[in-house]
Amino acid sequence: MPNGAMMATNGTIDKPREACGVVGIWGKEASVKVAPLCYLGLYALQHRGQESAGMVTFDGKQLWLSKGAGLVPEVFDLDSLAELPGFAGIGHVRLATQAEKHVINTQPLLVRSSYGSLAIAQNGSIVNGKELRQELLDRGTVLQTDTDSEVILNLIAQSGEADLPSAVAKILSRVRGAYALVVLGEGMLLAARDPWGNRPLCLGRLEEGYVVASESCAIANLGGELLREVQPGELLILDHAGYHTHSLDPGKKQALCAFEHVYFARPDSSIGGRNAYLVRKAIGRELAQEALVTADVVIGAPDSGMSPALGFAEAAKLPFEIGVIKNRYVGRTFLQPTPAGRKLAVRIKLNPVIEVLKGKSVAMIDDSIVRGTTSGKLIALLKEAGAREVHMYVASPPYRFPCLYGIEPSSHTELVARGRTVEELKTLIGADSLHYVSVEGLVRAIGIPKEQLCLACFTGDYPIGAPGASIDRLSDQRRE
Repeated sequence: MPNGAMMATNGTIDKPREACGVVGIWGKEASVKVAPLCYLGLYALQHRGQESAGMVTFDGKQLWLSKGAGLVPEVFDLDSLAELPGFAGIGHVRLATQAEKHVINTQPLLVRSSYGSLAIAQNGSIVNGKELRQELLDRGTVLQTDTDSEVILNLIAQSGEADLPSAVAKILSRVRGAYALVVLGEGMLLAARDPWGNRPLCLGRLEEGYVVASESCAIANLGGELLREVQPGELLILDHAGYHTHSLDPGKKQALCAFEHVYFARPDSSIGGRNAYLVRKAIGRELAQEALVTADVVIGAPDSGMSPALGFAEAAKLPFEIGVIKNRYVGRTFLQPTPAGRKLAVRIKLNPVIEVLKGKSVAMIDDSIVRGTTSGKLIALLKEAGAREVHMYVASPPYRFPCLYGIEPSSHTELVARGRTVEELKTLIGADSLHYVSVEGLVRAIGIPKEQLCLACFTGDYPIGAPGASIDRLSDQRRE
């Protein structure tokens, strides 16, 4: 690794990390067994969270809960699914921060209230969550978790409204932040998306009923039909009558997270009406048109750099090759305290194709540089394999500002581009040249107007924000 390049101290990789994914299904008939469907939906959303998984189902009489730490197939098996009866259900996959890795924070959360039993699962971050939490504590409310979801659930239970949809609508009007959430009650399933449309949420039809999910790939995984995206600010009700909108309170400005298209969304998902894979190819084309291309061959950093690399190679009229093979059967490696041990750990996961690289000037495309750890390792690996030069092209602008809306990293101290020039970053990671796509090029590739995107991690312009709060204070808040 080049001198000065950053090493991860906690085993994390040099990628932003999504916080979680949600799914909700309402079956048309009482005979529908929803647990296996929720399982398949969560399996499709596994990329959005790997720390824990959970599910709550409703059988017409009561709600049933099962959850635990680990991947979806580690938490659920045939026996546990059989213990979740019912025709309706919600599910959650979660990626916790280091401080939040407590089993008690695993979702969904299930409580009893004046509206009957209620369960909630959420993706996102509430920027006024600290204030709302304190309000509950001042009332004498006992809270058990660190999650915003528990705050929202208690506020709903204490809302004083005549019915559950009115209670949820009232509380969401007070919540400020980015979220996609599902609430399961005794007789209905509610789904809501924040007024800015920052967190994705979509609606689909199944043979067995209706489904809402963080991404359309979950609906496809169930053999369903994507109907539409849940609109920003929309509160949707699913019940035996089908589905309908209870309330719609869109924000004055839309702010879809641009990183959904850069990295988070599965390539086969549609976000904001655009397929993620095709957008990533378009970003690669923009990058090739903006930057001076000096290379013999184009490769993608496994795996998220492959799609933009294909578009880059097409635009640059250069051959695209597989230059690095990722071992898909390797889990977490033990942390190695010595340089030799760390080098071995990298080689266990990533192996260069020497015949593709030797003597070549290589253009390596990746989706982003966040902490700078993986980039330096990959460049060193390519040069050790015989690459004459390694020119790095990044399919997003410099990531210089922490996300306040539920994405890791949320602290500016973890961002290698903050306070550094592109030339300094080039030297840090050991590249022969370093080129980023511009904000304008990214926006053109996504195909959504700039004023309808959240680009805060690139520009520092936080569309949702919290009045009077500093970035540093907000970035310390809990995330779902």
